[in-house]
Amino acid sequence: MKFNITNLARKNVKELVPYQSARKIGGQGNIWLNANESPISNQFILQENYFHRYPECQPKSLILRYANHVKISPDRILVTRGADEGIELLMRAFCEPRVDSIIYCPPTYDMYAVNANILGINVCNIPMLKNWQLDVQSIKKKSLGVKLIYICSPNNPTGNIINNKDIHLILNIFSNSSLVVVDEAYIEFCINNSLVSWLQSYPNLVILRTLSKAFALAGLRCGFLLADAEIIRILSTVIAPYPLPTPVSDIAYQALSKKNINIMENRVLELNSNKIWLINKLKALKCVLKVFKSDSNYILVRFLNSEKVFRLLWKKGIIVRNQNHKIYLNECIRISIGAFNECVELINILKLFT
Repeated sequence: MKFNITNLARKNVKELVPYQSARKIGGQGNIWLNANESPISNQFILQENYFHRYPECQPKSLILRYANHVKISPDRILVTRGADEGIELLMRAFCEPRVDSIIYCPPTYDMYAVNANILGINVCNIPMLKNWQLDVQSIKKKSLGVKLIYICSPNNPTGNIINNKDIHLILNIFSNSSLVVVDEAYIEFCINNSLVSWLQSYPNLVILRTLSKAFALAGLRCGFLLADAEIIRILSTVIAPYPLPTPVSDIAYQALSKKNINIMENRVLELNSNKIWLINKLKALKCVLKVFKSDSNYILVRFLNSEKVFRLLWKKGIIVRNQNHKIYLNECIRISIGAFNECVELINILKLFT
């Protein structure tokens, strides 16, 4: 009898709909506007030349430099493999499989729900309101058994900031029962909206950060989890023994120098300028129904026929992210902000749409 390896897989894994990353559905384009990456890069030279020893689990020099950058105590920081590892670590540390739940508010980043499904943790799905703000009343009613509430701000894929008043309410409602996880992957594009200063007041607040977006280091896979020192201690017992390769911590440390932070801030200014230009040009096109306000490095656009637009751009080598299948996002496409010449090429091709 032929051995069927799938019989050994966990039931929830066999039933899992995996996350479709930008690279999995990339295509053969030459202009990549589908993964919210930076089109502008830095070059780094490794300072470390020997790799025969295991790296520090939590590189002290890197943590100190990031602590100085965000103005919090080093004992409130955990370095992770991108913000994605932080999302998963929290579930592994705080949620009992098949007992506890997370709250997930679509349309938002799908990996919150995907990770929960992989780990066998219940997902309490509470869609956002039609203005893409949190449905606080519905969240309040689902408090039983909820350990983690994931909030993306700016939200991916809609691009909007979540109302601070609503986050404040949720932090207070769940002050003794749940962690409120605010994913600030794109916060450098609207840095005044960061909630890092709230960490002193709310011991149940967790903030996720990454070097993938504004720092233009998506290929590095380095992120940070900011939280109360006791949360960091618990997560430190769960994280892999050597999560960060030496070259990663080396380059991340360099990226957080004063010089490179200044370069990052100038990059943000340039991309925000490109965004304003692109929004104005898109609004003038007949095929565009609406361009939504964005506080991130991408914009959400509703087209007359998003599938046709998506295929046209794909054929012309411009890869964007179709959002048509998500709640409230019918006929929508998410477009990452590219270099200025890429934005111009995008508009020139969309002008051909009839």
